[in-house]
Order: sequence, then C-alpha cells, then structure tokens
Amino acid sequence: MLPESIAATSSKSQVTILYDAFGRASNLKKDWGYSALIEYGGKRILFDTGNNADILKYNVETLKVDLRHLDFVIVSHRHGDHTSGLSYVLSINPNVPVYTPYEVSGFGTPVLPGIVAAMNRHIPSLPDDMHYFDKRHQEPRPSGSPWPAAHFIQIEKTKEVEPGFFLISLVSDAVGAREMHEISLAFQTPEGLVLIVGCSHPGIQNIVQEANRIDDRIYSVFGGFHLLATSDEDVQIIATALHDQLKIERIGPGHCTGVPALAALRDLYQGKYLHAGLGSVIPLP
Repeated sequence: MLPESIAATSSKSQVTILYDAFGRASNLKKDWGYSALIEYGGKRILFDTGNNADILKYNVETLKVDLRHLDFVIVSHRHGDHTSGLSYVLSINPNVPVYTPYEVSGFGTPVLPGIVAAMNRHIPSLPDDMHYFDKRHQEPRPSGSPWPAAHFIQIEKTKEVEPGFFLISLVSDAVGAREMHEISLAFQTPEGLVLIVGCSHPGIQNIVQEANRIDDRIYSVFGGFHLLATSDEDVQIIATALHDQLKIERIGPGHCTGVPALAALRDLYQGKYLHAGLGSVIPLP
C-alpha cells in the first residue's frame, strides 16, 4: 500500500524512493534511474531526478509528493538516468537551487580561459571565414546547458552546504567514467550520518571513507552502489567490508547495486537491511 499523502511538511524525517527499477507491487512506474526525496531537520531535498521526466512526474503525482517546496536539488552526476527528470522539476519549481558536481563543460560551467584564448587566435594566412566567429573577439561565457535557466551551484570539494548537511565530492576512476566528478549527500542524525549516493562511480567504499571524515558513525546508506558488473566474489568482499570494517549500521541499496549485491547485503544485514525500492518510505531518527 502506498501512503495516502506525502505532501510538503517540515516535520517529517524520512527518505522516499521516487524512481527505481525494482520495488513492491504498486501502480508506480518502474524505470532504470534513481531519485529520492529526503525530509529531515526541516529540510526537503530532492536527490537525483531519474531517467524520464514523464515517469518522474507520474510517480511524484501518484505518491502525492509536493516538489514545489524544496530547499535544494542535488544532481549526483551527469548521466541521463539521474538528470533527465530535472526539466520536470524546474517546470514546477524554476528557482530551486541545484547542486551539481564540477564539470568542465556542463551545468553552466564558465568556458575555460584557454579555450576562449584559442577561439581568439588568428593566423594571418587564413581568411576570415576559417576563423572562429569571423575573427570577432570573444569573451568568456558559460557553457551551454539543456537547462539554461537553472540555478546551478557546482561542488568541486566536500562542503557543508547547510548546518549538518554535507555534499561529498569525489572523482571516479572506474572504467567508462574516469575523471567524472560525483557528489553524494551526507547529513547528521543523533544515530550518526545518513549517506545518499547516486551511482558510486568513485567507489562506494571510498565514498563511505570520505563520509567518515565528517563522522565515523554511518547510520544508514541509500542509493546505487555500482556493483552490477562486479563478480559475485568481489560483491561478497565489498558487502563484508561495508558491514564488518566500515560498520554501516543500516543499509538501503538500490538502482545500480545489482541483484547479487542486494542478496549479499540482505543476508549480512538481516533485520538492518532496508528494502529501498520504488515507493519505499524509510523513517529516520
């Protein structure tokens, strides 16, 4: 059964999964991607926006979630299964701040001075129509964006953006995503940090270890652990490390964690395993 209403309120302490490809039977639409609404400490935060704006809208409206009243949005990284619903969010909440990772040519980043200088370079032997902008001098400008009116705030280093709310910034070394920046959300509770991750391209263990620099108690972790293509043997090693070495108390994996990792973590955590599929509402302390 879905909740009758998950409307805007500052008194709730919970995580609601708005977008994922698995979950208990309901009339919500499953799709590959991730989005979660975090309500804690009087803040309402949307973490990622899923793979399809229409599906995000449908799930949000079905769950009776109000995204017109958000403190901020977080886009964990540039991939489409985490960014594509942003157009819907901005259509109903155009002025909401949107935190993103640093991108050289994305999310409105200023064009690098070296690129502007190269645009302005002239070779006398070339005609004007072989020069950029017909040899007209160019000034620095923001990079293009599918969301030109969005209020992007780029995060390059781990930063406390609100009292007790931190954005963790790391760089991926994974094949297919090398040098890609990704941000995760960590916020303090009386039981320790709650950590929300998008795809964990920099490595779920690395993200948790960076969170430990804020607080060595990790109460809960939600999101995608990026273990889909990981061997069953390595999945077991990583799951055991999260449980035994990194001492995460509760765990609610989703999205790209992969079925073998879901099974391994469920078996390790037992009663501290959180079913965090589409439509799940998980209370926080």
